[in-house]
Amino acid sequence: MPPLPSYGYGRECPGPRYGSLIHGQHLKDVVITGHNGTINGQGQTWWIKYRKKLLNHTRGPLVQLMWSRDIQISDITLRDSPFWTLHPYDCQNITIRNITILAPQSDAPNTDGIDPDSCVNMVIENSYISVGDDGIAIKSGWDQYGIAYARPSTNILIRNVTVRSMISAGVSIGSEMSGGVSNVTVENLIVWNSKRGIRIKTSAGRGGYVRQISYQNLTLDNVRVGIVMKTDYNEHPDEGYNPNALPFIGDISFNGIRGQGVRIPVRIYGSQEIPVRNVTFQDMLVGITYKKKRIFQCSFVQGRVIGKIFPKPCENLDLYDEEGRLIKQSTSQNTSTDTIDYDS
Repeated sequence: MPPLPSYGYGRECPGPRYGSLIHGQHLKDVVITGHNGTINGQGQTWWIKYRKKLLNHTRGPLVQLMWSRDIQISDITLRDSPFWTLHPYDCQNITIRNITILAPQSDAPNTDGIDPDSCVNMVIENSYISVGDDGIAIKSGWDQYGIAYARPSTNILIRNVTVRSMISAGVSIGSEMSGGVSNVTVENLIVWNSKRGIRIKTSAGRGGYVRQISYQNLTLDNVRVGIVMKTDYNEHPDEGYNPNALPFIGDISFNGIRGQGVRIPVRIYGSQEIPVRNVTFQDMLVGITYKKKRIFQCSFVQGRVIGKIFPKPCENLDLYDEEGRLIKQSTSQNTSTDTIDYDS
Protein backbone atom coordinates (compact mmCIF):
# COMPACT_ATOMS: atom_id res chain seq x y z
CA MET A 1 0.00 0.00 0.00
CA PRO A 2 1.16 3.63 -0.43
CA PRO A 3 2.88 5.17 2.58
CA LEU A 4 0.74 7.24 4.92
CA PRO A 5 0.54 10.79 3.50
CA SER A 6 1.40 12.47 6.81
CA TYR A 7 4.49 10.28 7.35
CA GLY A 8 6.40 10.93 4.13
CA TYR A 9 8.16 8.13 2.31
CA GLY A 10 7.51 5.45 4.94
CA ARG A 11 7.48 4.91 8.70
CA GLU A 12 10.16 2.18 8.81
CA CYS A 13 11.30 1.75 5.20
CA PRO A 14 11.06 4.07 2.19
CA GLY A 15 8.23 3.37 -0.23
CA PRO A 16 5.09 1.25 0.10
CA ARG A 17 3.96 -0.46 3.30
CA TYR A 18 2.45 -3.83 4.01
CA GLY A 19 -1.33 -3.96 4.41
CA SER A 20 -3.20 -4.81 7.58
CA LEU A 21 -5.09 -7.98 8.43
CA ILE A 22 -8.25 -5.88 8.77
CA HIS A 23 -8.23 -2.70 6.70
CA GLY A 24 -10.80 -0.20 5.48
CA GLN A 25 -10.91 3.20 3.74
CA HIS A 26 -13.66 5.79 3.28
CA LEU A 27 -16.16 3.80 5.31
CA LYS A 28 -19.14 4.82 7.44
CA ASP A 29 -20.90 2.90 10.21
CA VAL A 30 -18.22 0.31 11.01
CA VAL A 31 -18.72 -2.18 13.85
CA ILE A 32 -16.12 -4.74 14.95
CA THR A 33 -17.43 -6.65 17.95
CA GLY A 34 -17.94 -10.07 19.48
CA HIS A 35 -18.23 -12.04 22.73
CA ASN A 36 -14.58 -11.37 23.55
CA GLY A 37 -13.38 -13.41 20.61
CA THR A 38 -9.74 -13.00 19.57
CA ILE A 39 -8.18 -11.54 16.45
CA ASN A 40 -4.63 -12.92 16.44
CA GLY A 41 -2.06 -11.15 14.25
CA GLN A 42 0.57 -13.91 14.68
CA GLY A 43 3.17 -11.18 14.88
CA GLN A 44 6.14 -13.35 15.89
CA THR A 45 7.22 -13.90 12.28
CA TRP A 46 7.08 -10.17 11.57
CA TRP A 47 9.04 -9.27 14.74
CA ILE A 48 11.83 -11.72 13.91
CA LYS A 49 12.13 -10.50 10.32
CA TYR A 50 12.09 -6.88 11.47
CA ARG A 51 14.91 -7.45 13.97
CA LYS A 52 16.95 -9.28 11.32
CA LYS A 53 16.28 -6.46 8.80
CA LEU A 54 14.64 -8.86 6.35
CA LEU A 55 11.58 -6.70 5.62
CA ASN A 56 11.53 -4.44 2.57
CA HIS A 57 8.55 -2.34 3.67
CA THR A 58 6.96 -0.83 6.77
CA ARG A 59 4.94 -3.34 8.75
CA GLY A 60 1.16 -3.00 8.74
CA PRO A 61 -1.05 -2.66 11.83
CA LEU A 62 -3.39 -5.47 12.83
CA VAL A 63 -6.50 -3.29 12.35
CA GLN A 64 -6.38 -0.05 10.37
CA LEU A 65 -9.28 2.18 9.32
CA MET A 66 -8.56 5.28 7.23
CA TRP A 67 -10.71 8.29 6.32
CA SER A 68 -13.72 6.67 7.96
CA ARG A 69 -16.37 7.72 10.50
CA ASP A 70 -18.89 6.38 12.99
CA ILE A 71 -16.77 3.45 14.17
CA GLN A 72 -17.41 1.11 17.10
CA ILE A 73 -14.92 -1.52 18.26
CA SER A 74 -15.95 -3.44 21.37
CA ASP A 75 -15.89 -6.75 23.27
CA ILE A 76 -12.94 -8.32 21.48
CA THR A 77 -9.32 -9.24 22.12
CA LEU A 78 -6.59 -8.12 19.73
CA ARG A 79 -3.24 -9.80 20.17
CA ASP A 80 0.25 -10.15 18.71
CA SER A 81 0.04 -7.46 16.06
CA PRO A 82 2.89 -7.23 13.54
CA PHE A 83 3.13 -3.48 14.26
CA TRP A 84 0.72 -0.99 15.89
CA THR A 85 -2.35 -2.96 16.95
CA LEU A 86 -5.34 -0.67 16.33
CA HIS A 87 -4.71 2.35 14.09
CA PRO A 88 -7.58 4.70 13.19
CA TYR A 89 -6.14 7.22 10.73
CA ASP A 90 -7.91 10.51 9.92
CA CYS A 91 -11.20 9.17 11.28
CA GLN A 92 -14.15 10.74 13.12
CA ASN A 93 -16.58 9.59 15.79
CA ILE A 94 -14.84 6.50 17.14
CA THR A 95 -15.81 4.47 20.20
CA ILE A 96 -13.47 1.78 21.52
CA ARG A 97 -14.95 -0.02 24.52
CA ASN A 98 -14.41 -3.22 26.51
CA ILE A 99 -11.47 -4.51 24.54
CA THR A 100 -8.26 -6.31 25.49
CA ILE A 101 -5.01 -5.76 23.61
CA LEU A 102 -2.06 -8.09 24.23
CA ALA A 103 1.50 -8.51 23.02
CA PRO A 104 4.69 -9.70 24.74
CA GLN A 105 6.34 -7.10 26.97
CA SER A 106 9.68 -7.60 25.22
CA ASP A 107 10.86 -8.63 21.73
CA ALA A 108 7.60 -7.39 20.18
CA PRO A 109 8.79 -4.11 18.62
CA ASN A 110 6.38 -1.22 18.04
CA THR A 111 3.31 -3.18 19.10
CA ASP A 112 1.46 -0.10 20.40
CA GLY A 113 -2.05 -0.84 21.63
CA ILE A 114 -4.18 1.98 20.18
CA ASP A 115 -2.81 4.81 18.02
CA PRO A 116 -5.39 7.54 17.34
CA ASP A 117 -3.78 9.33 14.40
CA SER A 118 -5.24 12.65 13.16
CA CYS A 119 -8.58 11.58 14.67
CA VAL A 120 -11.48 13.72 15.89
CA ASN A 121 -14.12 12.80 18.50
CA MET A 122 -12.91 9.55 20.05
CA VAL A 123 -13.62 7.61 23.24
CA ILE A 124 -11.43 4.79 24.58
CA GLU A 125 -12.88 3.24 27.73
CA ASN A 126 -13.19 0.20 29.98
CA SER A 127 -10.27 -1.65 28.41
CA TYR A 128 -7.04 -3.50 29.27
CA ILE A 129 -3.80 -3.11 27.31
CA SER A 130 -0.50 -4.95 27.84
CA VAL A 131 1.89 -4.55 24.92
CA GLY A 132 5.51 -4.20 23.79
CA ASP A 133 5.42 -0.41 23.25
CA ASP A 134 3.05 2.45 24.15
CA GLY A 135 -0.34 1.33 25.42
CA ILE A 136 -2.05 4.30 23.77
CA ALA A 137 -0.13 6.76 21.56
CA ILE A 138 -1.91 9.81 20.15
CA LYS A 139 -0.34 10.99 16.88
CA SER A 140 -0.95 13.41 14.00
CA GLY A 141 1.84 13.08 11.44
CA TRP A 142 5.61 13.26 11.18
CA ASP A 143 7.57 16.50 10.70
CA GLN A 144 7.10 18.37 7.41
CA TYR A 145 4.64 15.76 6.10
CA GLY A 146 2.38 16.05 9.14
CA ILE A 147 2.59 19.84 9.00
CA ALA A 148 1.52 19.79 5.33
CA TYR A 149 -1.25 17.23 5.91
CA ALA A 150 -2.54 19.45 8.76
CA ARG A 151 -5.02 17.05 10.40
CA PRO A 152 -4.93 17.36 14.21
CA SER A 153 -6.02 14.81 16.78
CA THR A 154 -8.62 16.49 18.98
CA ASN A 155 -11.53 15.78 21.31
CA ILE A 156 -10.24 12.47 22.69
CA LEU A 157 -11.43 10.93 25.96
CA ILE A 158 -9.56 8.02 27.58
CA ARG A 159 -11.13 6.63 30.76
CA ASN A 160 -11.25 3.51 32.91
CA VAL A 161 -8.27 1.88 31.21
CA THR A 162 -5.55 -0.33 32.71
CA VAL A 163 -2.21 -0.41 30.90
CA ARG A 164 1.12 -2.20 31.16
CA SER A 165 4.19 -1.24 29.09
CA MET A 166 7.68 -2.34 30.13
CA ILE A 167 9.23 -0.72 27.03
CA SER A 168 7.57 2.69 26.73
CA ALA A 169 4.55 4.34 28.42
CA GLY A 170 0.96 3.75 29.39
CA VAL A 171 -0.40 6.75 27.48
CA SER A 172 1.80 8.82 25.14
CA ILE A 173 1.32 11.86 22.97
CA GLY A 174 3.77 11.88 20.05
CA SER A 175 6.33 11.74 19.04
CA GLU A 176 4.70 12.20 15.61
CA MET A 177 2.36 15.09 16.48
CA SER A 178 3.08 17.60 13.71
CA GLY A 179 -0.58 18.17 12.86
CA GLY A 180 -1.28 19.08 16.50
CA VAL A 181 -2.93 17.36 19.48
CA SER A 182 -5.50 19.16 21.64
CA ASN A 183 -8.45 18.72 23.98
CA VAL A 184 -7.47 15.33 25.38
CA THR A 185 -8.80 14.03 28.72
CA VAL A 186 -7.29 11.00 30.44
CA GLU A 187 -9.15 9.91 33.59
CA ASN A 188 -9.26 6.86 35.85
CA LEU A 189 -6.12 5.37 34.34
CA ILE A 190 -4.04 2.62 36.01
CA VAL A 191 -0.49 2.01 34.80
CA TRP A 192 1.30 -0.92 36.44
CA ASN A 193 4.69 -2.66 36.11
CA SER A 194 5.75 -0.21 33.41
CA LYS A 195 8.71 1.89 32.36
CA ARG A 196 6.69 5.11 32.21
CA GLY A 197 3.18 6.17 33.10
CA ILE A 198 2.35 9.30 31.08
CA ARG A 199 4.60 10.58 28.29
CA ILE A 200 4.67 13.56 25.93
CA LYS A 201 7.50 13.38 23.40
CA THR A 202 8.47 15.77 20.63
CA SER A 203 11.44 17.66 19.20
CA ALA A 204 12.53 20.52 16.97
CA GLY A 205 11.34 19.80 13.44
CA ARG A 206 7.93 18.52 14.54
CA GLY A 207 6.05 21.80 14.57
CA GLY A 208 2.44 21.43 15.69
CA TYR A 209 1.28 21.67 19.29
CA VAL A 210 0.25 19.68 22.37
CA ARG A 211 -2.25 21.74 24.36
CA GLN A 212 -5.38 21.52 26.50
CA ILE A 213 -4.48 18.15 27.97
CA SER A 214 -6.06 17.01 31.24
CA TYR A 215 -4.99 14.02 33.37
CA GLN A 216 -7.30 13.12 36.26
CA ASN A 217 -7.24 10.26 38.77
CA LEU A 218 -4.09 8.44 37.66
CA THR A 219 -2.72 5.44 39.57
CA LEU A 220 0.94 4.46 39.09
CA ASP A 221 1.90 1.05 40.47
CA ASN A 222 5.56 0.01 40.19
CA VAL A 223 6.41 2.48 37.43
CA ARG A 224 9.95 3.63 36.76
CA VAL A 225 9.13 7.21 35.69
CA GLY A 226 5.62 8.46 36.35
CA ILE A 227 5.16 11.58 34.21
CA VAL A 228 7.56 12.40 31.37
CA MET A 229 7.72 15.34 28.96
CA LYS A 230 10.77 15.54 26.70
CA THR A 231 11.59 17.73 23.74
CA ASP A 232 14.62 15.94 22.26
CA TYR A 233 13.02 12.95 20.50
CA ASN A 234 15.16 13.48 17.41
CA GLU A 235 13.89 10.84 14.99
CA HIS A 236 13.01 12.22 11.55
CA PRO A 237 11.61 10.74 8.31
CA ASP A 238 14.38 12.21 6.14
CA GLU A 239 16.67 15.22 5.90
CA GLY A 240 13.94 17.48 4.51
CA TYR A 241 12.48 18.50 7.87
CA ASN A 242 12.74 22.09 9.08
CA PRO A 243 14.71 22.29 12.35
CA ASN A 244 13.10 25.67 13.00
CA ALA A 245 9.60 24.12 13.09
CA LEU A 246 9.22 24.19 16.87
CA PRO A 247 6.25 22.57 18.62
CA PHE A 248 4.21 24.30 21.32
CA ILE A 249 3.66 22.38 24.56
CA GLY A 250 1.35 23.90 27.15
CA ASP A 251 -1.92 24.07 29.05
CA ILE A 252 -1.50 20.66 30.69
CA SER A 253 -3.02 19.72 34.06
CA PHE A 254 -2.55 16.82 36.48
CA ASN A 255 -5.10 16.34 39.26
CA GLY A 256 -5.41 13.31 41.51
CA ILE A 257 -2.13 11.39 41.03
CA ARG A 258 -1.57 8.36 43.26
CA GLY A 259 1.16 5.77 43.18
CA GLN A 260 3.52 3.39 44.88
CA GLY A 261 6.88 1.96 43.90
CA VAL A 262 7.67 4.88 41.58
CA ARG A 263 11.34 5.71 41.01
CA ILE A 264 11.07 9.18 39.45
CA PRO A 265 7.54 10.67 39.77
CA VAL A 266 7.97 13.60 37.37
CA ARG A 267 10.54 14.41 34.68
CA ILE A 268 9.77 17.46 32.53
CA TYR A 269 12.61 18.42 30.22
CA GLY A 270 11.69 21.43 28.18
CA SER A 271 14.42 23.33 26.40
CA GLN A 272 15.25 26.95 25.72
CA GLU A 273 13.72 26.70 22.25
CA ILE A 274 10.80 24.46 23.31
CA PRO A 275 9.74 25.43 26.84
CA VAL A 276 6.85 23.67 28.57
CA ARG A 277 4.22 26.25 29.51
CA ASN A 278 1.33 26.45 31.93
CA VAL A 279 1.56 23.06 33.65
CA THR A 280 -0.58 22.51 36.77
CA PHE A 281 -0.19 19.89 39.50
CA GLN A 282 -2.82 19.34 42.19
CA ASP A 283 -3.61 16.55 44.65
CA MET A 284 -0.54 14.35 44.12
CA LEU A 285 0.68 11.65 46.51
CA VAL A 286 3.17 9.18 45.07
CA GLY A 287 5.25 6.69 47.05
CA ILE A 288 8.81 6.65 45.74
CA THR A 289 11.65 4.14 45.73
CA TYR A 290 14.49 6.50 44.71
CA LYS A 291 15.76 8.57 47.64
CA LYS A 292 18.04 11.01 45.83
CA LYS A 293 17.39 14.74 45.61
CA ARG A 294 15.50 16.25 42.70
CA ILE A 295 13.25 13.28 42.11
CA PHE A 296 10.77 15.84 40.77
CA GLN A 297 12.87 16.97 37.80
CA CYS A 298 12.26 20.06 35.68
CA SER A 299 13.98 22.28 33.16
CA PHE A 300 12.52 25.14 31.12
CA VAL A 301 9.07 24.66 32.64
CA GLN A 302 6.51 27.25 33.69
CA GLY A 303 3.45 26.41 35.76
CA ARG A 304 2.00 25.99 39.22
CA VAL A 305 1.31 23.66 42.11
CA ILE A 306 -2.05 24.06 43.88
CA GLY A 307 -2.11 22.88 47.50
CA LYS A 308 0.28 20.35 48.97
CA ILE A 309 1.69 17.56 46.85
CA PHE A 310 4.22 14.79 47.45
CA PRO A 311 7.00 14.51 46.53
CA LYS A 312 8.22 18.09 46.79
CA PRO A 313 7.87 19.86 43.42
CA CYS A 314 10.75 21.46 41.53
CA GLU A 315 11.54 25.13 42.07
CA ASN A 316 10.41 26.09 38.56
CA LEU A 317 6.74 26.02 39.59
CA ASP A 318 4.72 28.69 41.39
CA LEU A 319 3.05 27.58 44.62
CA TYR A 320 -0.62 28.32 45.41
CA ASP A 321 -2.79 27.35 48.36
CA GLU A 322 -6.05 25.41 48.02
CA GLU A 323 -7.99 28.68 47.64
CA GLY A 324 -5.83 29.77 44.72
CA ARG A 325 -3.76 32.37 46.57
CA LEU A 326 -0.15 32.72 45.46
CA ILE A 327 2.30 31.55 48.15
CA LYS A 328 5.61 31.55 46.30
CA GLN A 329 6.50 32.61 42.79
CA SER A 330 9.25 30.86 40.86
CA THR A 331 12.28 32.95 39.98
CA SER A 332 13.62 30.72 37.20
CA GLN A 333 12.37 28.38 34.51
CA ASN A 334 15.60 26.41 34.40
CA THR A 335 16.54 24.17 37.31
CA SER A 336 19.47 21.79 37.22
CA THR A 337 18.61 18.10 37.20
CA ASP A 338 20.36 14.87 38.05
CA THR A 339 22.92 13.83 35.47
CA ILE A 340 21.93 10.17 35.67
CA ASP A 341 19.15 9.64 33.12
CA TYR A 342 17.12 6.56 33.95
CA ASP A 343 14.68 7.32 31.13
CA SER A 344 17.04 7.00 28.17
